[in-house]
Amino acid sequence: MTANAQEAQPSTATPATGNQTTQGQAAATIADVVVTATLTEESLQKVPVAVTVVDGKQDEKENLNNINDISTIVPSLNFRDGASNKDQGLFIRGVGTVTTSPGAEPSVSTVVDGVVLARPGQATLNLLDVDRIEVLRGPQGTLFGKNSSAGVVSVTTAQPTADLHGYVDLSYYDKNETRLKTAASGAIVPGTVNGLFGVILSNYDGNVTNVFNGDTVNGSSHEGFRTKLEITPSSNLKALIAIDYLHSRETNPTGVITSSTVSYPGGVKTPYPAFGGIIAPVVPSSDNRSVNINTPTHADDDNGGASLQLDWKVLNHTVTSITAYRFWNNYQYQDQDRTSVLTAVTPQQSDVGKVNFDQFSQELRLASQKGQFIEYVGGLYYLHAADSETYRRTTTQVGPVVNSGFASYGITSDNIAAFNENTVNLTSSLRAVAGWRVIGDNLSYHHTRTSTSASAVPGIAVSSPYTSDEVFKWGYAERAGLEYDVTPWATTYATYSHGYKGPAYNVFFNMVPATQGKVLDPETSESFEVGVKTKLFDDRLVLNAAAFHTDFENFQANFPNLIGGTVVTNLVNAGTVTSQGVELDFTAKPTERVTLSGGIAYTDARITSTDIVGRNWPIEGQTVPFTPKWKANVRADYLLPLNDKYDIDFGTRVRWQSDVQYDLAQSPDTIQKAFGIVDADITLTNRDDGWKFAVIGKNLFDKSYASYLQSSAATAAPGTAGYIYRWVPRDDSRYFGINIRKEF
Repeated sequence: MTANAQEAQPSTATPATGNQTTQGQAAATIADVVVTATLTEESLQKVPVAVTVVDGKQDEKENLNNINDISTIVPSLNFRDGASNKDQGLFIRGVGTVTTSPGAEPSVSTVVDGVVLARPGQATLNLLDVDRIEVLRGPQGTLFGKNSSAGVVSVTTAQPTADLHGYVDLSYYDKNETRLKTAASGAIVPGTVNGLFGVILSNYDGNVTNVFNGDTVNGSSHEGFRTKLEITPSSNLKALIAIDYLHSRETNPTGVITSSTVSYPGGVKTPYPAFGGIIAPVVPSSDNRSVNINTPTHADDDNGGASLQLDWKVLNHTVTSITAYRFWNNYQYQDQDRTSVLTAVTPQQSDVGKVNFDQFSQELRLASQKGQFIEYVGGLYYLHAADSETYRRTTTQVGPVVNSGFASYGITSDNIAAFNENTVNLTSSLRAVAGWRVIGDNLSYHHTRTSTSASAVPGIAVSSPYTSDEVFKWGYAERAGLEYDVTPWATTYATYSHGYKGPAYNVFFNMVPATQGKVLDPETSESFEVGVKTKLFDDRLVLNAAAFHTDFENFQANFPNLIGGTVVTNLVNAGTVTSQGVELDFTAKPTERVTLSGGIAYTDARITSTDIVGRNWPIEGQTVPFTPKWKANVRADYLLPLNDKYDIDFGTRVRWQSDVQYDLAQSPDTIQKAFGIVDADITLTNRDDGWKFAVIGKNLFDKSYASYLQSSAATAAPGTAGYIYRWVPRDDSRYFGINIRKEF
């Protein structure tokens, strides 16, 4: 199934791939999509929230393996790439928070099976046994917490079933990419205990060559599992125990050189021919896929946890308790100079960073039955998070002169909240929605750094004594609106939302506590949204649209700054941001055999006021990073029954986006020009035996692009030379693969 247009079943059911007749041919109608955007199961067409749904089957069909891949087919969702999970993040409607500081939370919250992930790095998980992914656009703070001021990505994984079934899914793609997924589910104690166990193993060599030693990099490997036990001691009580773990290794280089010329200052081109000679035989270009580095850059990541969900039906209500513990450990080893030769202008620099993070959360909520005059859900929430990090940087200058710095830092945070959201059924077609959340945040940090040099050397600030600080703040989120069924096939809504993201500390290796140890103000938003959801032509067309206008105050954003001779992305209150636009999602079944689906988003997100001074380019009035103004995708599927046993499905997806700026400081070098990508797949299905065989082609027209661009000349003095580097996505060039799946 495709984004926001195909059938997704409730979380207790196995997802379907479309309505089926007894002959296996797809029916010519579109079934309702069931979502949990309001923490209760409800039809997508009746939820007064802009939601895009990606069915779990689509992950397998199109080689979509993580949230980054999902962002390529959801127009309002964008992704910031990086050298490891620690450096990555999500954006919805132009707004997100990207920082390596443990003292800041994301603006886009990721929720897995009802458990909020507190750090952005936890969210870049591999997709295993996913039922559906819901992308909720706009502030969602009343039900999903404070770190959802821009939106929520809610992942629901498959649930245990009483019937015994399972699958084995094996894929192979160019560049030696292999992927194995397998899972089985069934009754352990008939009528009382059902279990599910799934495993994922994958390996990908990469698509970048390190000419220093001939290694292939920019690859990854994953090994993980998820297991669930569903225990139903009575018809009124259900317990769900979930345990998951994923180990990942990424070999992403810290940027691939695209140019040894920068536009600094004021757009004037400043060549840096010496750097081109240093990295030879690498030739900088927009489609370069080679590096010349002598440090084996890689990152190891361990992500896992356990949760217990209890659902108790009592007195026409459902009481839900979700108790969860999660951990995230990240180890980075990076080549920061991006060269293999020590010269007077290119010191050798390597970094080693470690993150140890864990969180405990408890949510308790009460939900009324559907169909009452007032339907409500409310509850209490608590989250405790603790982060401990170390970071060592070693710089070698001509001499050789070797210096190093070592920092130890971390945060502790506690979040408490009470929340409630109500739907008042004024008439059979008119409903009012009102909700609130009261939030308390206690946040503290500590930091210390020792350096071998008494004065700053490239990339290493001087020693800093132990410092710490603590803050407590109250905040709130709220939502109010009206929803009206104009006809049985068209629902409209209008909502107002106040979003809130709590205080933050910019804690990192090279921080200077005297100037950077001050707490950042909470980020707040005021959002207005109108939308319409329709199901037309005898359920052959689903067409949903939304228009929005959101103002953010004290926007927390990264701004490049020169500290200790190296550019760092300094977290600041960047000022006021306005995000406004229009979104459209659709699914159409013009015939039994043809399905069309897709979406388009127009997002105008700009910095409307700020105290930040840019690098000779004005910040005020410019676009915020990571979000193209236009982004669209369309998928077409044609199902051809060959006989009473075999089907063949021809699918293709076209996605396109306009220019995107990757730098808040508005460097002209960090703009990715507009581009389009075409993918295709052919699937042969044996309905009787449960076999599927697919051939998948990605980026058929071989279009190279950057998933992220940075400039090394961030805040250097006028005339200082620099270079531009990019992150290379998996589909930077055309590749093909096959997928074989056996269900039993």
